[in-house]
Amino acid sequence: MKVAVVGATGMVGEVMRRVLVERNFPVTEFIPVASERSVGKEIEFNGKKYTIVGLQTAVEMKPDIAIFSAGGSTSLDWAPKFAEVGTVVIDNSSAWRMDPTKKLVVPEINAKELTKEDKIIANPNCSTIQLVLALSSLHEKYKMKRVVISTYQSVSGTGVKAVQQLENEIKGIEGEMAYPYPIGRNALPHCDVFEENGYTKEEMKLAREPQKIFNDRTFSVTATAVRIPTAGGHSEAVNVEFENDFDLNEVRQLLSQTPGVVVQDNTAANEYPMPIFANGKDEVFVGRLRRDETQPNTLNMWIVADNLRKGAATNAVQIAEYLVENHLV
Repeated sequence: MKVAVVGATGMVGEVMRRVLVERNFPVTEFIPVASERSVGKEIEFNGKKYTIVGLQTAVEMKPDIAIFSAGGSTSLDWAPKFAEVGTVVIDNSSAWRMDPTKKLVVPEINAKELTKEDKIIANPNCSTIQLVLALSSLHEKYKMKRVVISTYQSVSGTGVKAVQQLENEIKGIEGEMAYPYPIGRNALPHCDVFEENGYTKEEMKLAREPQKIFNDRTFSVTATAVRIPTAGGHSEAVNVEFENDFDLNEVRQLLSQTPGVVVQDNTAANEYPMPIFANGKDEVFVGRLRRDETQPNTLNMWIVADNLRKGAATNAVQIAEYLVENHLV
């Protein structure tokens, strides 16, 4: 299995390399790909050194799978070139997510839709992945009508420059700013760029992507996305209105039986999900389960996951695993 990681030197690319090793993905030849300024440098994968190559060289090497984490414009330009030579591209950018000809995949929910014809597969937004995984079994049982979500997102979701900004602020060092304001001791209601409707691009991803993943337009999602000074892990306060009523104990049971979900919901022992516990883990953690007492059939919940792992790298590798296990590559 010849595997390329495009954007191998980036924050998500680094985690992708780690996850491939941790999960014993059957890599027989590893191809690290990065921008021209990194070409020729060495990078480590599974205890060995590899020389970074450029995109054209990588295409010519015809990998079986190319996992992309190199930004939308790179994906738009290069994913089709890899696909043309028979490579299956799993893309972590927003470039292909809402393309009606491309699948948007969270393996636990809709990997079964994949076929050999799918040469470009979209990895959802990090905040979307943890949301839909936590809601999947509940939607199946009670049928969602409306979801109201507020996110509390780590600076690692922005990238290395943002992590450095936070570290500089903690140390009292002046440096390059990833955000228009300080992030330390602050909360920025501004994730990604603002669109004409007043929502940010991140908020609109949360509104649109769940419908595509569930292949269901009968429910709606409205979102407010906030950046907070945590180093890793996204948190979400979610209010979900169902068509049918639910029993809280049954909700807990359904969630605990959902693959990839861990229930942490014991307020008597101060047990609830937090980024500090989710950091470095692949599961989605759910807690603070309670009825919304202001209207019927409505649940409040708190969802936390490591945005670089299940929110990005791990989900992409799980897609690759499904392809291999089902002989689709």
